[in-house]
Amino acid sequence: MIRVTELKLPLHHPDEALAAAIRQRLRITPRDMIRFAVARRAHDARDKTNILLVYSVDVTLKNEAAVLARFRKDRNVQVTPDTRYRPVGTAAPDAQRPVVIGAGPCGLFAGLILAQMGYRPIILDRGKVVRERTQDTWGLWRRSKLNPESNVQFGEGGAGTFSDGKLYSRIKDNRHLDRKVLTEFVKAGAPPEILTEAHPHIGTFRLVKMVENLRQTIEDLGGEYRFSTRVDGLDLETDGAGQRHVRGLHLHDGGYLAASRVVLAIGHSARDTFAMLHEAGVFVEPKPFSIGVRIEHPQSWIDRSRFGADAGHPILGAAEYHISHHCSNGRTVYSFCMCPGGTVVAATSEEGRVATNGMSQYSRNERNANSGFVVAIDPARDYPGDPLAGIALQRHWEERAFVAGGANYKAPAQRLGDFLAGRPSTTLGSVVPSYRPGVTPTDLAECLPDFAVAAMREALPVFGRQIEGYDHPDVVMTGVETRTSSPVRFTRDEGLQSLNTAGLFPAGEGAGYAGGILSAAVDGIKVAEAVARSMAAA
Repeated sequence: MIRVTELKLPLHHPDEALAAAIRQRLRITPRDMIRFAVARRAHDARDKTNILLVYSVDVTLKNEAAVLARFRKDRNVQVTPDTRYRPVGTAAPDAQRPVVIGAGPCGLFAGLILAQMGYRPIILDRGKVVRERTQDTWGLWRRSKLNPESNVQFGEGGAGTFSDGKLYSRIKDNRHLDRKVLTEFVKAGAPPEILTEAHPHIGTFRLVKMVENLRQTIEDLGGEYRFSTRVDGLDLETDGAGQRHVRGLHLHDGGYLAASRVVLAIGHSARDTFAMLHEAGVFVEPKPFSIGVRIEHPQSWIDRSRFGADAGHPILGAAEYHISHHCSNGRTVYSFCMCPGGTVVAATSEEGRVATNGMSQYSRNERNANSGFVVAIDPARDYPGDPLAGIALQRHWEERAFVAGGANYKAPAQRLGDFLAGRPSTTLGSVVPSYRPGVTPTDLAECLPDFAVAAMREALPVFGRQIEGYDHPDVVMTGVETRTSSPVRFTRDEGLQSLNTAGLFPAGEGAGYAGGILSAAVDGIKVAEAVARSMAAA
């Protein structure tokens, strides 16, 4: 097959136009083409009066060699890449079972790949199975009752379960591991269009069933899950050469699990586990993250701003945006994890603290769009010294937000106009906040660092010039957004093991090597392969 890319057609093109565009591009007749299939479809809305659909297609021809020879210097006409996944090995019959800590996207795919290679992994998660975890999460959202071990952050599926379910990233991988992830998701029940859409997403309700189906696949292959199982300590030994090795894991209930290969896929909010690993001497360093708020606009405003008269077209769906601004105080403000047609959700995992996140369903048909509106911060500048100082910074502002919200898990919120004017909000306006268990109008400047407040006030009018209505006075800002990414990195060597602890494989977002569902899942695959290679070499 031949892949043809950058085929551009008007949004309202007839069905037969794509085949005609392929023939015109390749300079062939209808009799030369056997069939074609869409490999990818995106849209170009930079000119909202003339929105284009941009296709990549795989074409089967009667004489492909002749066409490829004619276009040998054209990077948009190439042989279709082979995206099939090939395992790196097969487990020996007596191989010790590797352990995966964490059942989020990274741990899930580490476990899946290990299971598919015959290693029968043991997967531990401090939280509950996904449906029980969902009930606990709703307990916070509906009744202000937090379960610190089962919530938005902890439990089967990880933090990505309660998100927009975005399945795209900026990672570059010539092995097409992202395709492996998407293919397994479709097998587990995801809509097939995630294989072709440029910006695929799933949504929370569909993710729940997919996570269950992937668990069943892993168990059918000999894997084992143990929920409500927190790892509270490492059993380490030092060999004659002074190299530290993992021997086993101490569990919260006093149990012990022997393990010489451990995948550490604990997510970005396992703060107590970060501290345990640091105390055990595992190499860790601080990592940049961001802090800010969730900002909400009516989705119809974003649609009109992005798509003009074509707002609401079913192919385009709910509009997204990605914006950033470099401020005069040296800070960068940017949108993060934009959730079209979604809701702002309570995302804390610790008592006495408030943290926010965004979530959408597959339909993306809720009233508001929301996004993180955040300011990048840096360890050397903002939390130097202790590698865990970023956690302390997060906790400080989450505690301030808890108090400002009323000390009952309501979140502090403010009208954008009041925020710019430097006055507390006493009421909200036409934009209705979606956060549950509710919001308290207040002054968000009391819940954020001064440098972040100054940068956000500078950026809002700039963003308003890019997206009509972005800086409308009634727009709602809800605080605080602190869990944009892990505040630490468990640095690893070329074999993807900890720099100073052999057998420990830091992975995914919690280890500082991913940002989102897809990149975390891909990292899980890479780490599973590294585990297999290390066991084969032992």
